[in-house]
Amino acid sequence: MNQPVLMNQPAVKVFDAELVLPHEPLTKKEKTLLGFEDRYQRVHSQLRLLLNLGELGAWNKKHFGGKLAICDLVAEQYPLVIFHGDVGTGKTATAECLANRLIAESRTEDSILFKLSNRVRGSGKVGEMGSLLSEAFARVAQSAGKGRRAILIIDEGDSLAAARSQAHSHHEDKVAVNTLIQGVDDLRRFGGRVVVFLCTNRMAVVDPALQRRAAIVEEFRRPTAEERRQLLKMDLGAMNLSEAQIGHLVTAMETRGGQPPWTFSDIRTRLYPAALALAYPDKPLQFEHLRSVVSTMKPSPAVLDQ
Repeated sequence: MNQPVLMNQPAVKVFDAELVLPHEPLTKKEKTLLGFEDRYQRVHSQLRLLLNLGELGAWNKKHFGGKLAICDLVAEQYPLVIFHGDVGTGKTATAECLANRLIAESRTEDSILFKLSNRVRGSGKVGEMGSLLSEAFARVAQSAGKGRRAILIIDEGDSLAAARSQAHSHHEDKVAVNTLIQGVDDLRRFGGRVVVFLCTNRMAVVDPALQRRAAIVEEFRRPTAEERRQLLKMDLGAMNLSEAQIGHLVTAMETRGGQPPWTFSDIRTRLYPAALALAYPDKPLQFEHLRSVVSTMKPSPAVLDQ
């Protein structure tokens, strides 16, 4: 007996967000990202070039009479940036803020930042994941035009880009990777007006074909003791904590008992809310609240890159 066809099912939302850049909240957000300025300066030139590949020919003609052969090679770069590293180290937030800063500096009008939704994995129906990915790339490409750029951010990229050679890789997963590769390949025709940021906790599982296509690969690590110290001073400045108190918190967040050190996310999304909950609504936030939480809370487990 034929199965009944369900009509009027809601379409899957392929993006979690579509933001017009520059976006003021992202401009403010970059000021809260520890080490953002250093990272921006490190990758700025490469990203700026990647976003302007279509203008290389004019630059070559102006300075070398069009005879600098490497310009043709560079112009063939794939518009893919991979940010990899442990969970909670700021990969996605940095990608958003980097894109926002570059668009603001270029003064490009109506540029759009797309954040791909994990819903593109679909419900398991044959062909659904590949179709949703194709739809997402088509919409990103459609938004790009003369003088306008589009940025696509793929978070938790290993869930979509895992190597096709893995023993547990299903047909649908392989189709998704093929679609992802084809999508990146097709975006080269825009000459840098569309760029994809793929963020992953496990670089080792990302399909080699995608790794080879990345024009920029940037690693993110858990914060050092000094970075944690700077973060606490920046976030908790109004509390006027002593150096000894900050030092105690920093040390408590270090590697212990076989556990890894704390991540930025552990501090901001877990420590702070838990400490505030101890103080609110009757008391001001105090060092004892922070120390109490730090002494019992465990850091996020490290993600094995395999």
